Amino acid sequence: MQVVSPVLPPLGSAVPPPAAMPETLLPRRIRDIATQALAPLAEDIDKGHYPEAILRAFGDLGGFSQHLAEGHALGDTIESMATISETCLSTGFMHWCQSTLVWYILNSENEALKAKLLKDCAAGKRLGGTGLSNPMKTIFGIEQMKLKGERVEGGYKVKGLLPWVSNLGPDHLFGGMFETPDGKRIMAVIDCADPAVTLKACEPFLAMDGTGTYAVQVRDLFIADDMILADPAMPYIKKIRAGFVLLQAGMAIGLVRDCVRMMEEVRPSLGHINAYLEVQPEDIAAQLEAIEAEVFELAKTPYDTSDAYWKRVVSARLLGGEASVQAAHHAMLHCGARGYVAAHRCQRRLREAYFVAIVTPATKQLRKMLSEMP
Repeated sequence: MQVVSPVLPPLGSAVPPPAAMPETLLPRRIRDIATQALAPLAEDIDKGHYPEAILRAFGDLGGFSQHLAEGHALGDTIESMATISETCLSTGFMHWCQSTLVWYILNSENEALKAKLLKDCAAGKRLGGTGLSNPMKTIFGIEQMKLKGERVEGGYKVKGLLPWVSNLGPDHLFGGMFETPDGKRIMAVIDCADPAVTLKACEPFLAMDGTGTYAVQVRDLFIADDMILADPAMPYIKKIRAGFVLLQAGMAIGLVRDCVRMMEEVRPSLGHINAYLEVQPEDIAAQLEAIEAEVFELAKTPYDTSDAYWKRVVSARLLGGEASVQAAHHAMLHCGARGYVAAHRCQRRLREAYFVAIVTPATKQLRKMLSEMP
């Protein structure tokens, strides 16, 4: 398999890779938690342990509130997610879920909602996720909207079933979208503690079973006006879409970094024979550097709604998913039999990589979106 050469639009000012950026206290503390507290749990999380204490620790540090800073430093949040994903993609994904929930609330014009939830969600005191997988597919003509709602006094009454929503628990929140009989789409925050919301365990996954992923059954749930993110939703979706997609790049960046690291780790003992492999760690590292540069440049202007900018965002996300699978594949070839052992993280990385490629928006959806752009 050839490494796909990054085909990226011209960049603006050069962006140094994260390793060259001045290190502040927060990134150091996030890395300390990832390497000291998270690393020993990574295998258990992969098999089903939900790391609530770790997530709350990241929240205490400010790991979910970086994009609330002046100028909305989305790149800092992406870098935090990448740092975590270097150790455990499950936790990196849950960081994305929580950060995206904060992104939703931050960009809502509903001041009552923001006053009620933004501070606690950004601090990790209220955990949650995003139920936009089905709406994202619906918007691009792949599925039909699964949540239906109708206007009632003081809010909306909603029902339906979402097959997969992650980073959930009995007291968690998630951002979702529903459709009214006249075709209008509304975004809201749904509280899993409401008796009208039922969480159903999913079948075991190939990897990442500890991500708090459930099917969500909603039966005549009353959503009050102070829990509405956007009504109507579509102008709001255009505002948040780049941030939603760019934040996912943190998972890809972190996973590819660790794949390069694994290839380098076996070089002293296997370099003499790995030299015959077509793809070397330097090749993956060069591709990663290009992806990082593009992602961190795009993260500077997440509210750009131009077609040209959106195409760059979608292209970068597509490349991140493809690079993840390729990097994990080549790491396995370099590690050889030792990477095939169940206790080695290389086989976990290979399984995690496919998640980056299939989580919404998946590789096939991204290619469909690009094909329909001017």
